[in-house]
Amino acid sequence: MDTRIQFRVDEETKRLAQTMAESQGRTLSDACRELTEELAEQQRKIITHDQWLTEEINAAFSKLESGQSKFISHEEANLDMEARKMKIRNKAKK
Repeated sequence: MDTRIQFRVDEETKRLAQTMAESQGRTLSDACRELTEELAEQQRKIITHDQWLTEEINAAFSKLESGQSKFISHEEANLDMEARKMKIRNKAKK
């Protein structure tokens, strides 16, 4: 089922928007519908990312609670990251 969206703008804004839409071969309704669909798609991506992040966090906590986690010090993490960066830089030089 389709839904109707209604909003108010001043006459000049409507006229200018309508002129721009028509210059692109669209109606003002088409342009508003496309913008609404783009906004909805952006929101879908945010929701999907949030769901993925929640799953990753829950998996990390499950791993921690089951004793499968290995903690490393800040220094160890920095050394590991530097080694990874160096490996990438070396590949780029080839």
